[in-house]
Amino acid sequence: MDIIETIKEQIANNTILLYMKGSPNAPQCGFSARASQAVMGCGEKFAYVDILQNPEIRANLPKYANWPTFPQLWVAGELVGGSDIMLEMFEKGELQTLIKEAAAKAKASEA
Repeated sequence: MDIIETIKEQIANNTILLYMKGSPNAPQCGFSARASQAVMGCGEKFAYVDILQNPEIRANLPKYANWPTFPQLWVAGELVGGSDIMLEMFEKGELQTLIKEAAAKAKASEA
């Protein structure tokens, strides 16, 4: 499977997906640390991909997403944005709403 197909599958199979440097418990850059804290602060389970461990994803996701930087948050198949956008949305309460609604829809469709 080519890397773009892998990326599409990851996004399709994970309602809340954070592409970041490191992991939520051991982020490898300040932007990823702040982004993962914001997502964790929403109180829903989420998946993550450590782009440092996946150089092909690191090289190809910016082209696929048309977004040049990391971290990247994807919710329900849509790119939300990077660290600054996530933090701004979190401070306004918008990120919590977006993530909780997406998680609720995913749970409902599983039931």
